[in-house]
Amino acid sequence: MQRACGDGPAELPALEDPGAEGEPDPKAKQNEQRPEPKPDTEPEPELDTKLEPDADPAPDPEPAPAPEPEPERPAEAELQTRVPSSAPLTVQNPAEQGDVSLQERRPRPVARIRTKTKGKKAAGVRVPDESRGRRPLTVTVDSSKARTSLEALKISLRQLKWREFPFGRRLPCDIYWHGVSFHDSDILSGQVNKFPGMTEMVRKITLSRAVRIMQDLFPEEYNFYPRSWILPDEFQLFVAQVRMVKDGDPSWKPTFIVKPDGGCQGDGIYLIKDPSDIRMAGNLQSRPAVVQEYICKPLLIDKLKFDIRLYVLLKSLEPLEIYIAKDGLSRFCTEPYQEPNFGNLHHVFMHLTNYSLNIHSGNFIHSDNANTGSKRTFSSILCRLSSKGVDIKKIWSDIISLVIKTVIALTPELKVFYQSDIPAGRPGPTCFQILGFDILLMKNLKPMLLEVNANPSMRIEHEQELSPGVFENVPSLVDEEVKVAVIRDTLRLIDPLKNKKKENRFPDIFMDKKSRFPSIFGRMSPLKLQFSKFSIVRSEQCNKISGMREESREGTDEPQPEDIFDAEAYMNNEASLPSICLKQVFPKYAKQFNYLRLVDRMANLFIRFLGIKGTTRLGPTGFRTFIRNCKLSSSTFSMASVDILYIDITRRWNSMGLEQKESGMCLQAFVEAFFFLAQRRFKHSSLQEQVASLVDLCEYHLTLLDEKRLLCSKGTSSGRPPNSSSSQERLPLTQPPNGSFLPRNNTANKFAHYRHPQS
Repeated sequence: MQRACGDGPAELPALEDPGAEGEPDPKAKQNEQRPEPKPDTEPEPELDTKLEPDADPAPDPEPAPAPEPEPERPAEAELQTRVPSSAPLTVQNPAEQGDVSLQERRPRPVARIRTKTKGKKAAGVRVPDESRGRRPLTVTVDSSKARTSLEALKISLRQLKWREFPFGRRLPCDIYWHGVSFHDSDILSGQVNKFPGMTEMVRKITLSRAVRIMQDLFPEEYNFYPRSWILPDEFQLFVAQVRMVKDGDPSWKPTFIVKPDGGCQGDGIYLIKDPSDIRMAGNLQSRPAVVQEYICKPLLIDKLKFDIRLYVLLKSLEPLEIYIAKDGLSRFCTEPYQEPNFGNLHHVFMHLTNYSLNIHSGNFIHSDNANTGSKRTFSSILCRLSSKGVDIKKIWSDIISLVIKTVIALTPELKVFYQSDIPAGRPGPTCFQILGFDILLMKNLKPMLLEVNANPSMRIEHEQELSPGVFENVPSLVDEEVKVAVIRDTLRLIDPLKNKKKENRFPDIFMDKKSRFPSIFGRMSPLKLQFSKFSIVRSEQCNKISGMREESREGTDEPQPEDIFDAEAYMNNEASLPSICLKQVFPKYAKQFNYLRLVDRMANLFIRFLGIKGTTRLGPTGFRTFIRNCKLSSSTFSMASVDILYIDITRRWNSMGLEQKESGMCLQAFVEAFFFLAQRRFKHSSLQEQVASLVDLCEYHLTLLDEKRLLCSKGTSSGRPPNSSSSQERLPLTQPPNGSFLPRNNTANKFAHYRHPQS
C-alpha cells in the first residue's frame, strides 16, 4: 500500500497483514496499560535467527540439549547479571506448554529469550524497546570531512533515514563523505565519494592535455572543447599559430581567455585580444595557465550570458558507469552581454558567469523562484526554450554525448592513479564521485565544455548582507532543490545495504523460500505465526531494561542488537522517496562510444608493465619489456633505439614543470611514444587507424603470451612437458605474413565502415 509522495519523502503507514487476522496479538499482554495499536499497524514480527552484530560477531553458543521433562531454570545469579532481581521476567505459552529457558549470548544489558518447541529450531527473541521502538539497520556515513556540502548531506541522510557520524567513528563506516579529495582521511574499507587523482585530472592543464589527445585521434568527435594552449610551455607555439591564422584571414579578430591552472571561482581569469597582452611578468612561470579561444556568440536569455552547471556521477571506473542529473543550475551574468572589444574586456560581470563573482554585483538577484533570478534551474531554461520551438531532445542528446566523451578522456589517467592508491589484491575502499560540468550553449545551441570541477559547490545557502559589513547565511531554495536531490540519489545508487543483503551478511526477518517479502504481500511468515502464540509478560522491569540499554548505547558506536536489516521498513522508506533524478548514460549507450576508448586500452598496457605496485611511472626496464613482449622491435628498430626513444620522451615530459613525485615515464609520455610506434609500423593510414591497429597487435601478442604461460603452468602441474599437448590444444603462435596483422574480434576494418551515430 503506497500513497503519493510530495516534494519531500513522506512517511508511509504501516502495511497491513491480512494473514494476521484472528491471531492473538503478541504485544497485547506485554503491558496492560499500553494503548491498543492502531488498526493499520501489525504486530512486530520476531527474528527467525539469532541476532549477530555487524562487527566482531561472537561465536554461536553450543546447541541447546534436547528438552527434558523438567526444564532447568537459569540460576538466579545469571538472571541478576541481565535484569534487576526486583522484577523477575516471566514467559507464558498459552498455546503449548513447551520448555522455556533463558540463555545469555553476550554480556550486554539486553534481555534475550530462547524458546524450545518440538520440531522447531530454537530462535532468539528480542524484547522490543517500547520507549524507542524498532530501529532497522541503517547505513553509516562519516560526514566529519564534508565541509561545505554538510547541510545538503544532512538533509539527504534524514530523508534516507541513514545514520550520520559528524565527528567520525571508531569503527569503520559504510560511506565516507570527503569535501576535497580522496586523501582527506585514511580509510581501508567502505566507500568514499572521491577518486584518487581526480583533483589533479580536472585541473585546466591536465584536462586540456587529455582532451587534446582525443582530438588528435577523433577530431570531429571532440570539437566541443575550445582550442587551447598551455602556458608558458606553448607560448611561442600560441603566438605562431595565431599569426598564421591572421595572415590567412585578415578579418579574423579573435578574443582569448586566460585561465590559471589551479584557479577556481573565477580567480585570475582575464580576456585578451592579442598574444602580446598576456601578463608574462613574473607570475606565469610560478602559476601556469591555459589560454583558450573565447566563445563570442553564446546563447542569451534576457540579454544575459549564462552557463549550465550539470552534475555527473562517476559511479564506477571499472566497469565504467556514468549518470547525469536530470536537472542542474543555470548561472547568469549580471550585466547585459556585448561581444568583446577593447572597451569591455575587463567587465567581468558581462563575460564571466561564475557565481562567486556575480554575487558581488549590485544587479545580482536572489530568488526562490526557479524561473527568475541570477541563479535558476536548468529545467526552467529548457522549458523556456521549448516554448520557442527549440528541440530540447537534441540539446540533451548533445550534452550526454559531451559528458560521456569527456569522462572517456579522463578515465585512462584515473586508472593509473587508482591502481597506485588502491592496488589490486589489497584492502581498500571503493570510490564514486560527483563532478560538476560547466557547459555553455552557443547561439546555434551547440554545447561547449568550459571546465570540469572535481569539487562542485554543494552549499544550499547564500550570504545576505543585513547591514554594511554584516552578512547572514540564508537558505537558497533553488540550490536545495537541485543539490539535495543529487546527493540523496547518489547515495541511493551506491547504497551498500543492498549489497550486504545480497551477501546475506545480515539476517532478513521477512525472508522465506517462497517470497522475499511475504508480509508486504499479505502473507505471514511461519516464524511470525509461531511467535504470535507467545506473549511476553513484562512489568516495570522492561522499562528498567530499556533504560539500561539506553545507558549502554550512550558514547558507543558499536553495532547494537536492534541494528538488523528490516526489509519492510527499507521498502517503505524507498517507496516514500521521489524517483531517482540521476539517469544512467553509460553503459546504456556504450555501443555508440566504445570505439573512443583507445587511450583507455593503452592505459591497461601501461599499468600491466609498471611492475611495482603503487607507482604511476614506467621505468626503462618496463618499457623494454613492453616492446619485447609485444614484438615491436625489428632489424630497423633495435632495442638501442627503444632506449633512446624512452629517454627523449621521458626527459621532455619531465621538463614541463609538472609536479614530479617519482621518476620515469608518465602515461601521457607513454601515449606519445605509442603514437610514434604506431605511425612507424602502419604508415599508410590515419592516426586513429594506426593506433587502433597497434593496440590490437599488442593485445594479440599479450593474449598469446598469457595462454602460453597458462599451458606451461598446467603442463608442469600435471607432470608432462609443456610441448606434449595435442594438436588441438596448440596455439596459433605465428603472425600473419608480410607483417599484416589481422586483429582479433574482426576489428580490422571497423573504423573504415563506422558511421558516427547521430547524437
